[in-house]
Amino acid sequence: MENPFHEFHVHKLRATLNITYSLFYFLALTFIFYYRSAAFFLKKATGVLFAAELVFSFLWAIKQPMYWRPITRTVFPEKLPKDEKLPGIDVLICTADPNKEPTFEVINTVISAMSLDYPAHKLSVYLSDDAGASVTLNAMKQAWVFASWWLPFCRKYHLKTICPQAYFQNPEDQEESSCQTNDMDFVQHSMLLEEKYEAFKQQVRSNKLSGDVDNNNNTSRDHPPLVQVINENCIEDGAVTLNPEAGEMPLLVYVSREKRPSHPHCFKAGALNALLRVSSIMSNSPYTLILDCDMYCNDSISARQAMCFFIDPKISSSLGWVQFPQKFHNISDTDIYDSQLRVTWPVYWPGADGLQGPCIIGTNVYIKRKVLYSINITTDDGINLKEVRSSLGPSNELTNSVVQNDKLNKTVKDKEVSSVMVQEAHFLASCTYEKGTMWGQKVGFCYGTIVEDAKTSIRLQNKGWRSIYLNPTRPQFLGSATTSLNEMLVQGIRWYGGLLDLCLSKYCPLIYRPSRMQFLQKMYYSWMVLLALDFIPVLCFAIIPPICFLYGIPVYPKLSDPGFVAFAFVFVSTQLKHLSDVVVYSGGSVSAWVNEQRTWMAKCLSCYLYGTIVCIITKLGLHEATFTLTDKLQGDTTNWYDKGIYDFRTSKMFLVPIVTAVILNLCCFIGGVARLIVIRNWDAMFGQMLFSLYVLVMGFPVLEGVLLRKDNARISVSASMVSTILSLLLLSLGYLILRH
Repeated sequence: MENPFHEFHVHKLRATLNITYSLFYFLALTFIFYYRSAAFFLKKATGVLFAAELVFSFLWAIKQPMYWRPITRTVFPEKLPKDEKLPGIDVLICTADPNKEPTFEVINTVISAMSLDYPAHKLSVYLSDDAGASVTLNAMKQAWVFASWWLPFCRKYHLKTICPQAYFQNPEDQEESSCQTNDMDFVQHSMLLEEKYEAFKQQVRSNKLSGDVDNNNNTSRDHPPLVQVINENCIEDGAVTLNPEAGEMPLLVYVSREKRPSHPHCFKAGALNALLRVSSIMSNSPYTLILDCDMYCNDSISARQAMCFFIDPKISSSLGWVQFPQKFHNISDTDIYDSQLRVTWPVYWPGADGLQGPCIIGTNVYIKRKVLYSINITTDDGINLKEVRSSLGPSNELTNSVVQNDKLNKTVKDKEVSSVMVQEAHFLASCTYEKGTMWGQKVGFCYGTIVEDAKTSIRLQNKGWRSIYLNPTRPQFLGSATTSLNEMLVQGIRWYGGLLDLCLSKYCPLIYRPSRMQFLQKMYYSWMVLLALDFIPVLCFAIIPPICFLYGIPVYPKLSDPGFVAFAFVFVSTQLKHLSDVVVYSGGSVSAWVNEQRTWMAKCLSCYLYGTIVCIITKLGLHEATFTLTDKLQGDTTNWYDKGIYDFRTSKMFLVPIVTAVILNLCCFIGGVARLIVIRNWDAMFGQMLFSLYVLVMGFPVLEGVLLRKDNARISVSASMVSTILSLLLLSLGYLILRH
């Protein structure tokens, strides 16, 4: 029988083509291994290349399950039960630094969450401010005033674009958002809201400019807990006007957990866990929506879409979370850094959904609260209060809320937030509360990593929880993507180094025990945590074949040799497969494919490499894990990004490996072709010549940045000089090793 709330479609043709391709690819790899094994001891370069090819093949193999059962889902929120029967939702939003995460954008995310098409008395919004900045607290109060006007406007005209900033910045959104755009009443109402929005924006920004910011390095790391319910009672400015016809408003709570230099704060996971505790005693909704502070709700319907799965009795008992994709509002036409992760959302994640579901990506995810507790609430003898308290801590209010949430996971406590409850919330947000508890281990989001979302996902799916991926036609959430090379690479070190760290821990997907995770799901997670190791084959391929080409040493079969077909098939089919993922399934272009190839190579030679190094020295105790915020204030880097021009203003540490690889291939290509013209052994060296040409084509922006550009975003002379010297050293070393 067809489910009334949702349905899914398995892309059988795509799956069949992918499985067939995998089979032929595997056969080609098998021949390559045979060829390499036979010649292993004959050439010095062959052994290193063989090792790189083995790594490449392993990473390719563990990625394949994502292609074997891609599915897409459709939901029917109009068939949901009446509002009175819907469960409650707590929205948890985290911000940490108003200098890097602009307060006004954060507050727009908060207002968009308050504006979700969901019963107001069953919707609560919590903002965690790790900086403890008064500018953020005051902006929350001003947001409450504006929301008293904005929410009725959204409800009356059924707006789709419920983020005020997005709505007023894009006139086309205003036209598409309402079904009554021709109504004069709507036009007048919209103009009134725009005036109030401008006044609201000026007030928030004037507070910051007037010096109402106390989030210096000392106070952001050392401040007491503060929990405040935002409502009309805390509005001190008598000049502001609340909408007397606002109707019921969602619960809005500001939380700044206590931070002391002597206590670890555990990054974003610590902030989320504090929000989980505070929200448990205030609203205790059975479901939570996790949002990044720059990822606003772009449509009002996501909560109802998620509930189409959660209230389905056939899957609700095993369903842990519903994940929406990350999409961005500031993507340029060229997107030279692949900031939107174009292939990830339409190709990889539907494939993961065809297994046991995708991992949590830290935002845009509806999670069942019970899943995050991961403790035995009840035993055969009744409530296991001893285990609950030892896991959750000494708060009786928290214990009672957890037990109640487990028993009544379809209702929300509807009560006023008392001063006693706020006082208890301060206790729950203190930095010493978690001492001696299981928070960050078996309860809440995991500690000990800077990729808490991936670690938490592995822990939960090993317990048997599955997840669902939903990618509606209209993006439900939109955020701010990185638009500079520097921020992309800094972010990459954090992500990929953190993921590799999981592989070197007990949470390694292939060996984690006990586990209820299927083997193909383990392969998917293994590919994810081992992404950084792509640098090994790329680094080897960027150095060894071109040097051997320069010195006339063949490392691939001759063009006339039948074995050449296997190598050619692997290389060409890899590019064509990625091209089809970009163009056919992701709606991109050939230029988008080229940009993705360039971005991947740049990441392999920089953030993948350095992420691995950071991971290793952290494991050895020589470096402490740190969380670096992505700066949302991009400055003039956005102009270069919008023009489709690479901005190379980043650390020489990032640039030198990339520039060295391109310069080395340029020298080897010129010298190698000259040698071919003289010696005429084209048959033996044809494959290596094409490979170096491919590297040069993909590295053209680097050559342009070194040789042709004169602007301030070009590759610096010092980076070019260091790279040239390193290239010469590699050529000399290659001569000594290969020719003697």
